[in-house]
Amino acid sequence: MPYLDRIADCNTADLSGYRPFVVDGRAVGLLTPDMVKGLADHADVFTPLGNGIQLRDGLEGRERRTEAVGDAVRRLIERGLIGRWRGEYYVVGTGWSDPVLFDLDRGAVPSFGVLGYGVHINGFTHDADGAHMWVGKRALTKPSGPGKMDQMVAGGQPSGLGLMENVIKECAEEADLPEALSAKAVPVGAISYIVERPEGLRRDILFNYDLELPADVTPANTDGEVEAFHRWPLARVVETVRDTDDFKFNCALVVMDFLIRHGHLPPEDPAYLDLQMGLRRPVDLAGWV
Repeated sequence: MPYLDRIADCNTADLSGYRPFVVDGRAVGLLTPDMVKGLADHADVFTPLGNGIQLRDGLEGRERRTEAVGDAVRRLIERGLIGRWRGEYYVVGTGWSDPVLFDLDRGAVPSFGVLGYGVHINGFTHDADGAHMWVGKRALTKPSGPGKMDQMVAGGQPSGLGLMENVIKECAEEADLPEALSAKAVPVGAISYIVERPEGLRRDILFNYDLELPADVTPANTDGEVEAFHRWPLARVVETVRDTDDFKFNCALVVMDFLIRHGHLPPEDPAYLDLQMGLRRPVDLAGWV
């Protein structure tokens, strides 16, 4: 079933070979054996714990931990164990509503296997021909999914910014939408997945929003991350996500969630229940310590 292929694409991870990354006695990430060895070389920050690694005792407080881990990450980048420094921080903790333990550069998040969060905004509109979705084609310079189709707006959730603040920021940067419009985005739920990618392990939770655009509004990219915007009838969206892999791996899941919620992928579809469950894979690390 093609829809389920998109789910499978986002849940390729075999976690049996991973080792826990522990802070304050709680598993917050998953590490490859190579990363365990690499982190063990930085005894000023990390110490072995069973078959995994823990943040060294005595490193207390969010700010101090952020600085210490950041210094180690820079050294690991120099050694080629982590891809690159992004200059944008993500929060690290056991879950969305749990206390933040420290902040980690976005480029290191997949290498540590910690939770990553993002916001994805489905832009859509209605006219005499029915419902249409605004689809962005990712710039060929993007490191992940170059040239793939995307939501109208999507972005990672940085530390220190609220979800709606991020929605408004990303809408301005990626689609040149004014705050008065983007603030009308409606939160509609979240999806989650665990997938192995070239950059590492992605344990992601995406907060999804629907934003209906007036018929006379056309998004326009301002940050160079989108090559072009296309206004597709929903029938074309359905065919594309069902029959091809033209959408970026995680964006396909966001589209399917939209189609289900708006009745364009009905419960009579044989894949319906499997999709509903597959869109929200458990990402917690209970039992890893």
